Amino acid sequence: MSDFDDASVAARLREEIARQRLSRAGLAQSARLSVSTLEKALSGRRRFTLATIVRLEEALGASLRGSLAAEPAVSPPASMHAPEHMGSYSRPAVRWIEGEYLTLRASFGEDGAVYAYRTVIVWDDAKGHLVFSESDRLDAEFEQGGFVSMPHLSGHTYLMTSEEGQYRMIMLGRATREARMFGLLSTLQVGQGSQLVPVSCPVAFVPLEQIAEPVFGFVGEDAVRFAEYRTVLNTAMGDDFCRLRQ
Repeated sequence: MSDFDDASVAARLREEIARQRLSRAGLAQSARLSVSTLEKALSGRRRFTLATIVRLEEALGASLRGSLAAEPAVSPPASMHAPEHMGSYSRPAVRWIEGEYLTLRASFGEDGAVYAYRTVIVWDDAKGHLVFSESDRLDAEFEQGGFVSMPHLSGHTYLMTSEEGQYRMIMLGRATREARMFGLLSTLQVGQGSQLVPVSCPVAFVPLEQIAEPVFGFVGEDAVRFAEYRTVLNTAMGDDFCRLRQ
């Protein structure tokens, strides 16, 4: 009998990717695996082999094996509730949001175009709250990661990146029946020279399993998935999940 199962390994691997803010392409390269092999294993379309797990553990510097069920019942996670400044949410109450999402936002470079990438949201046992990480971005050097705030007062979800006092925020409204979330992204865009300019745009989070063969990166009007992605993103403002005012 092996000391691991695929679902447990996949869950722990997604958590480590989020915690360490890794891109899947970078992890695959470090572990001497193809990106396709890593993606299929994470999605359950391919079994993890012991050799694959060992390579991933070496690349991560963390163990992916060991059944959670085998741990003593008297050793719960450090905290089952997020800090007060994140909304004091409990782990059981936010399990619904954990997972992988196709993230869509307006392109900053071409009017009407869509920019697509992957966002993973998981619970970090060591930190005692939800964390998120981005991957499959064309501008991989700008991939974001941070903590998730879910206060009861507004009912909104906030994905916050904080680096040396610099913040970037995604504010999402309540999930739809399809578990999709829409809202507004606020960040900094490179302007003239080294100037950084505040910018906001609508954003959409779609559970990745709802999209057959998702396409990431820049999606212009001539792209095959443009009409589908544009329709989804238009829901953010069309259904009043967010507003832009001048």
